[in-house]
Amino acid sequence: MRFILAFLFAAITLLTAAAQDHRFFVATNGNDHWSGTLPAPNGTKSDGPLATPAGARDALRRLRHTGQITGSVTVEIRGGTYPFGGSLQLTAEDSGTTASPVVWRAYENERVVFSGGIPIRKFTPVRDPAILARVNPEARPHLLATDLRTQGVTEYGEITPKGGPPLELFVNGKRMIVARFPNKGWLRIADVPQTGDTMYNKGLEREKRYNGVPAGRHYGRITYDGNEPSRWAPANDIFLHGYWTFDWSDSYQRVQSIDTVKHEITLRPPHHWYGYTKNQRYYVMNVLEELDSPGEWYLDRAHGLLYVWPQEEIREAVVSMLREPIVTLNGCSNTRIEGISFLYTRGRGVSITGGHDNLVARCVFAEMGGDAVWVDGGFRHGVVSCDMYDLGLGAIFLRGGDRKTLAPGGHYAEDNDIHDYSTWLRTGQYAVIFEGVGHRMSHNLIYNSPFEGVTFRGNDMLIEYNEFHDLMKETGDAGAIHVGRDWTWQGNVIRYNYFHDLQGPGLHGVMGVYLDDWASGFTVTGNLFYRAGRATMIGGGRFNTVTENIYVECSPSLHVDARGLGWASYYFDGTTNELFAEMDSMHYTQPPYSTRYPGLLKMEDSTPGVPKYNVIERNISYGGRWMDVYDYLAFDLSVVTIKDNVIGDPVLLRRRKDGEKGWDPYYLDIDMKEGYVALPNGDPGAAMTFRGNTIVNGNPGVRNPARRDFSLVPGSAAARLGFTPVPAGMMGLQRH
Repeated sequence: MRFILAFLFAAITLLTAAAQDHRFFVATNGNDHWSGTLPAPNGTKSDGPLATPAGARDALRRLRHTGQITGSVTVEIRGGTYPFGGSLQLTAEDSGTTASPVVWRAYENERVVFSGGIPIRKFTPVRDPAILARVNPEARPHLLATDLRTQGVTEYGEITPKGGPPLELFVNGKRMIVARFPNKGWLRIADVPQTGDTMYNKGLEREKRYNGVPAGRHYGRITYDGNEPSRWAPANDIFLHGYWTFDWSDSYQRVQSIDTVKHEITLRPPHHWYGYTKNQRYYVMNVLEELDSPGEWYLDRAHGLLYVWPQEEIREAVVSMLREPIVTLNGCSNTRIEGISFLYTRGRGVSITGGHDNLVARCVFAEMGGDAVWVDGGFRHGVVSCDMYDLGLGAIFLRGGDRKTLAPGGHYAEDNDIHDYSTWLRTGQYAVIFEGVGHRMSHNLIYNSPFEGVTFRGNDMLIEYNEFHDLMKETGDAGAIHVGRDWTWQGNVIRYNYFHDLQGPGLHGVMGVYLDDWASGFTVTGNLFYRAGRATMIGGGRFNTVTENIYVECSPSLHVDARGLGWASYYFDGTTNELFAEMDSMHYTQPPYSTRYPGLLKMEDSTPGVPKYNVIERNISYGGRWMDVYDYLAFDLSVVTIKDNVIGDPVLLRRRKDGEKGWDPYYLDIDMKEGYVALPNGDPGAAMTFRGNTIVNGNPGVRNPARRDFSLVPGSAAARLGFTPVPAGMMGLQRH
């Protein structure tokens, strides 16, 4: 009996030891041949932390293969900078379990940097007379140079029309600007010559902005004003960066030649997809002669010489090199990455493919050329409480779930502070992109970018408790949340978000929630819109529900159009079958689509271009313009349910004037005045249009939106609506 008890006690002891938590350490003064079980080298320098994250991964693999580790593992990374010449690749064999995850984290809040760059030194004042003669006199005393080749840097990358940035320079933690003209702001295309051997783009026939020329038509050349190009040496490898035809699409175009007599620039193919149009914005870059202000730099690729005018004394200079993700999780699961800063890379910070239940938390992603976190496939991966800024492309991409079966992916982005992204490509890059089924974003703060905040493609997405402001600062025809052109993207909910201070300079303005091109089946409820541009747009779609939102000083609060009956009728006249083909690809007449989204069965009726079955109900609006209805003369607005709203806007309705013929021309300029009428509060016709709603003069009872107080004054018209209180205090970051 004693023997049996002793045996059981020993077995329990062994099992407990095997399942214990294991800690390993990595430090810049470590050694990958040591055990990694000590946080610092021992006195004899015979043992201590490991030296690299890759060394830690390899050590853990060896210990697991020999059965020495079975419990949870934490890799504690000591403060310092860890350079990456390739990805830290974690695979299925590096996974944890639900009960025992593997954690890679910064040790006790020390600053840990995973760097994709190489430090650069040996800066000296420029003495070469030929170089000094090319720059402005005021720049000459400040110009420094270094030879990259002598420091092992010979691969510089290439500037492509729509790709990420090549090699970039960071000085004292700040991204330097490639020498450009003008230093700030934009030039305008003087004209687009309509002669030449090859018409590269025939342009958009319906849109002729100048001289009867279809927008985008070109023969590979543009003209410019002024004489600045006469200063530029042919040795420069010059690029133009611009919004060439539409204010929602930019690209980098390489210069083939410049005729300073004709003031004509010939651009090298491939050309911008939408062509070039007179008066569109651009600037010139990669010109040594334009290195004329602090913070600018230029790379002579032929000789490997980097020139810079630093803003201050150079304490640290880094060039970005790594094109792969810094950390890759491929088929890896139950792994957490916490408290690490990802900097100075041309590529992504973290890439996750497949696997399940991985978490990136409390990390910093900054001074990067690519996206911060990219998730493709798998289930329940999260990005939580991260700071993301100064990103060349976007921040978070989440793809997962099965659109055919509507099985959710369950990815989430929560409590992230995302700003100053899309610094290289200025359009098509987002704070968050969803693809697939069943993802969530909540409590994020998204601001200060040239383009949009969020887009998604798929079903059953939940966007809640986020704050959006100061977006689309360079662009137009854009939205803080923008989605559209697929009827099958159903079941998506946008609720309890705060949109404010949205204003862009581009054509067609900016939107808060942009349900573009027949987006259908969306719920927009409980949101706050304060000075949020064209706050909620229903662009021809159906079965959208817009309820219990508060709109203050928006122009307009709501937009409804029937574009399928006008300028976009080619989607329904047989020219393109895109919308119907997407429905067929999802087998919409069969479960799960036919049962989950029965409205799809009503899309193929005799009038698919009419925005039927939309509901706009129990909203509060004042201080701006209540509603724009475009294509007003082409359909009966009564097909849209508009009731029980409290409206105090000085302008109730903007629409086309009676008697106007042809397509409603808002596609040329959504804010155009000619041919439109704005019906004020008090107009009998507008009051009749919106019967069934409460119309008042001025604020109907919202306390103080300027101080973020959207509570309702008791007894006011808004309060009498029985409006569900909006949880303003829960919107945005919730870090404690």
